[in-house]
Amino acid sequence: MNLHGKDIKIFAASATPQMAQQIARQLGLPVGNADVATFSDGEISVSINESVRGSDVFVVQSTCAPVNNNLMELLIMIDAFKRASAGRITAVIPYFGYARQDRKAKARDPISAKLCADLITAAGADRVLTMDLHAAQIQGFFNIPVDHLLGVPLLAPYFREKFKDVPRDELVAVSPDLGSVTRARKFAERLECSLAIIDKRRPKANVSEVMNIIGDVKGKKVILVDDLIDTAGTICNAAAALVEKGGASEVYGCATHGVLSGPAIERIEKSAFKEMVLLDTIPLSEEKRAASSKIQVLPVAPVFAEAIERIYEDKPVSPLFV
Repeated sequence: MNLHGKDIKIFAASATPQMAQQIARQLGLPVGNADVATFSDGEISVSINESVRGSDVFVVQSTCAPVNNNLMELLIMIDAFKRASAGRITAVIPYFGYARQDRKAKARDPISAKLCADLITAAGADRVLTMDLHAAQIQGFFNIPVDHLLGVPLLAPYFREKFKDVPRDELVAVSPDLGSVTRARKFAERLECSLAIIDKRRPKANVSEVMNIIGDVKGKKVILVDDLIDTAGTICNAAAALVEKGGASEVYGCATHGVLSGPAIERIEKSAFKEMVLLDTIPLSEEKRAASSKIQVLPVAPVFAEAIERIYEDKPVSPLFV
C-alpha cells in the first residue's frame, strides 16, 4: 500500500498487541518492529527498531488498566515517532481511559479527559482514532482531528442474526439510563424494534438504584445497550428490575467496552442476563473468560482496519457508522 508517497506502518503498544496484529493482518501488513520495556524503577523504555521517516504511523493502544502505565506508554511512543520524523502519527485508542471524567461534577473537580487529550496532542499525535467515547463531546477536547467509531454497528448485527426468527414486536432495546438513550435508539432502529428507558438514581459512585421503567417490556426479550461495563452493578440491577418490575421474559446485554473491574464477572454470572456481548476494545483475559459462561466477545479489528485504510487513503470514515 503506497498511494500518496508514504508507506503505512502499524505499531503495537503493550495493552493491545493482539488487536494490532489482527489489524495489520487485515491490511496485509506486518506489525512494526518496536520494543516496549520497563526499567527496574518503573520508567517506560521504548525503542523503534525500523525507520519511520515520512511514514503514516498508526500506534494501537487502549488506555485500559493499568491506565496510567498504558497512557504513559502511548505518549512515549508518540514522542519517539515524532522525533524519528514520522510523516503523520495517528493514535488508535479503542478504549479511551479517563473518558468518564469529562466535566466538573462538583466544585474543584478536575476534567481529566481534557488533560489526557492535551497530553496526547502535546506528545505529537496528528489525529486520534477511537470508539464510543463515554461522552461524544470529548472529541472537542482535542485540537486535532478525531475519528469516532461506534459500537452499535458491530453489536446490532449480532442480535439481528440471533433473533432473526423472533417477531420485532417481541424485542425491546433498553437504555440503562437517560445518558444512553441515543445509543439505544440507534440500536433499536437497526433491529427495527421498540425502545424502553430505565430511570435510575445514583446515590454514590458505582452504586445505583432503579426507580422506574419507561416503556413496555412485559413478556418480551429485552436487550440492554450501554457504552461500557465497569463493576456491572448498574446494568445487573437494571436487568433484575426488567424481570422483577417490568416482567421481561429474557434479558440480554451488550456494551462496547468491558472494563469489568472488581466483582463485575461474578455479578454478571449471577445476574438475570442470559448473555452479555462485549467488543474486545479492552482485552479480556482467559481467566475472566473462563469465569463466566455468559460473556461473548466480538472483534473490533476489522472495522479499525477499514478506518485506518480510509484515513491513509484520505477517504471519509463516516460510512463505517452511518
